[in-house]
Amino acid sequence: MKKPSADHFDKLETRAPKLREVALMAALPKLVAHAKRRAPGFARILGDVDPAKVRTRKALAALPVTRKSDLAELQAKERPLGGLNATPVSKLAKIFVSPGPIYEPEGRGRNWWRTARALYAGGFRAGDLVANTFAYHFTPAGSMLESGALAIGCTVVPAGVGQTEMQIAAIRDLKIDAYIGTPSFLKLIVEKAAELGSDISSLKKAHVSAEYLPPVLRAAMLERGIRVTQSYGTADLGSLAYESLVADGSVTEGMILDEGLLLEIVRPGTGDPLPAGEVGEVVITSFNRDYPLIRFGTGDLSAILPGESPCGRTNTRIRGWMGRADQSTKVRAMFVTPKQVNEIVRRHPEIAKARLVVEGESGNDRMTLKCEVTKRPAGLAEAVVASIRDLTKLRGEVVLVEAGSLPNDGKVIEDLRKYS
Repeated sequence: MKKPSADHFDKLETRAPKLREVALMAALPKLVAHAKRRAPGFARILGDVDPAKVRTRKALAALPVTRKSDLAELQAKERPLGGLNATPVSKLAKIFVSPGPIYEPEGRGRNWWRTARALYAGGFRAGDLVANTFAYHFTPAGSMLESGALAIGCTVVPAGVGQTEMQIAAIRDLKIDAYIGTPSFLKLIVEKAAELGSDISSLKKAHVSAEYLPPVLRAAMLERGIRVTQSYGTADLGSLAYESLVADGSVTEGMILDEGLLLEIVRPGTGDPLPAGEVGEVVITSFNRDYPLIRFGTGDLSAILPGESPCGRTNTRIRGWMGRADQSTKVRAMFVTPKQVNEIVRRHPEIAKARLVVEGESGNDRMTLKCEVTKRPAGLAEAVVASIRDLTKLRGEVVLVEAGSLPNDGKVIEDLRKYS
């Protein structure tokens, strides 16, 4: 095992990958048993699953995926959390309300959302004075990042959103040295401070999330002496992955998976794991005793990067957020979904990968299923056309292409229609 340094939050980050995998597989059957026993929603979802047999990734992959898009329906049937919570609501710390509405819990305890590692990897340290500009009302982002900063030993100014000039005054007067929030609001604060002639040179580090971070913005902040790192998380799971800094202060490639999570990348519309490097939906099993989400489909796209991070952290690296996996679209008043496309692929073993391209103008939609094939038996294209008709109730064309010719971007449905 690599010896952790002051540059790592804890020893878990630098474990040998084999030791981490052994620990995850040993904990997996216990997690499934706990969820079935304490969370009535998972007792229904997992049905006759024997927890003792879920001790490998292959066994885990046989369990159903519960997707974020399912939460509204599950919660409507069983308020407030769909029965997915293993800790009674009366013993939780907070309940958040995201648009939908979707209700999300926060339990009691230090660093419950696991955001401390992300902040620490970005250079946050005990004694830092941090302006947290994420929202504190209804949605969990403010509370989520605050808990990690407090776990490190930072002092937090709960700034919340908006009131740009007041934010600038607080940074100037209190000599705040760290920022948490969206990249766009960081840009607004810095530019407005320059316009007002306010000295916010104390600000040296920033951790951003919830939006795309343009490389040009990161570079512009660095020129002003502010080093920016980012992380990826969700309101259901907390921190999922984060960037880190190396000795020279540069940012490492990709994002490192947080501890206490088991990651799968699956083909969108299915629960089928994809090989490392392939873009697919992020599916997480979280070893959180209060809210033990098992095979939770985030609806986000990403891919696994090869190798370990040069910062010394040994967990899996991903490419970060790469878009949404739910690519459902409407064609001639009928919904077409990635699940339907994948069912077509299942019917025809000659197809290794497929991509449905939708083109045309309003009222004149055209569907073409591009199929990577390993063999081309006579009548294959016609048989696939029939499957399209059977499963979508729509007409579609088929184009057979060479293996490896479709883009590795996780798209199962590509909508090229132009809307005026």
